[in-house]
Amino acid sequence: MSGLSRRGLLRGAVYGAGAAVTASALSGCGSLAGSVTSADDIQYWTLFTGPDGVLMKTITGGIEKRVPGLKVRTTVLDWGPPYYTKLAMASAGGRAPDVAIMHLTRLAGYAPGGLLDPWDTDLLAEYGLKQEDLNSTLVKRSLYQGAPYAIPLDTHPFIVFFDRDVLDKADLLTTDGQLMPFESPQHALEMMDKLRRSGGKLGPVLGHVNDAAMGWRMFWTLFSQTGATFDLTGKRAEIDEDTAVEVVRFMADLTRDSRTMDLQTANAAFATGRSPLIFAGEWDMATFKPTLKDRLGGSPFPTFYDRPAGAADSHSLVLPHQDNPDPERRRRTHRFVAELVKSGLTWASAGHIPAYTPAVSSSAYARLSPQSQYAGAAKQLALDPPVWFAGSGSDFQTRMCQALDPAFAGSSSAASAVRTMISQINTLMAQPNPA
Repeated sequence: MSGLSRRGLLRGAVYGAGAAVTASALSGCGSLAGSVTSADDIQYWTLFTGPDGVLMKTITGGIEKRVPGLKVRTTVLDWGPPYYTKLAMASAGGRAPDVAIMHLTRLAGYAPGGLLDPWDTDLLAEYGLKQEDLNSTLVKRSLYQGAPYAIPLDTHPFIVFFDRDVLDKADLLTTDGQLMPFESPQHALEMMDKLRRSGGKLGPVLGHVNDAAMGWRMFWTLFSQTGATFDLTGKRAEIDEDTAVEVVRFMADLTRDSRTMDLQTANAAFATGRSPLIFAGEWDMATFKPTLKDRLGGSPFPTFYDRPAGAADSHSLVLPHQDNPDPERRRRTHRFVAELVKSGLTWASAGHIPAYTPAVSSSAYARLSPQSQYAGAAKQLALDPPVWFAGSGSDFQTRMCQALDPAFAGSSSAASAVRTMISQINTLMAQPNPA
């Protein structure tokens, strides 16, 4: 079966003798994607719920009002493995939506297998969306064999939020309200001890216990700052183990006040003032803003090692494969996506950094707080390694977090955590790429 593509495998699962297991899942996708009010509606799959979902609905409604004759039917699905499984099966089974949201780091698992179609950048430019107006790092990562298979909507990086008042009293803010730079990991630990002493509270916190991503985000951020080898292009991983061990030890020291904190506990510790600083995703801004209000500060992830970097991903738009797409329908899909991406300033109110750079450089964006203070994070993106098994919501991230958690908690060594991580990575690399 080594020569069988992901798309061929999925077609076989749906239409072959073994379809009994997978047909119900596909029919569930079909019923959702097919529940449109008109055959002319653009079918749009997203994974946005809560405030993000409400905001996306508002943006989509505004586009429909601006563009005569354009109607969009949005289907919201649970994000994570269920979403990506349904998307793959819909593409392989001939029931694909017109357009869908995909985390950019998942592209390597989909484009090579023929599950996606490339975008027509000339057509997007006709509707006012030029490639040069998008974040260049994201554009480069959107390419497969030189063709654009994703259009980035935003980037959502791993950053720091802090209580301005507390950090100002501890002399840990610059004159423009940013977190002060650190000279080294040891200097950072000394400053965090100063923060504890000055506030009589917890130091920085991270919600990582039983979480499928946060521990990995922290590790990948710090390891990327070292510039050390982390090469997954061969048959086995080539990773600088000594540097990885050093990074894990620093992580455990830096977040020692949150050794047993899950995401909800860490968020609560920060929001209620028990901790003045949290390592978090920018998407948590809506959690903290109502309580801290103007005291809420944000900065790109601090540079503790040799170069700036922060783990990140991008909500991107993809064209799930269709065997015979209708040209006019594809044109309307391109028009919708161009309008959606150009609505970046509205999308930024959720905390995400727009991929559309004119929005980020606007005076209106400069007035958004704390969004404009951490906007520089878009210039230091560290996306997951471009391999088929990595990316947001992947089993890879879950395995990495499970390996790291004991080291965070102090129940195992950093060296043990790194050995487990490398072993798990090699196990995944030994598996055939289904694409």
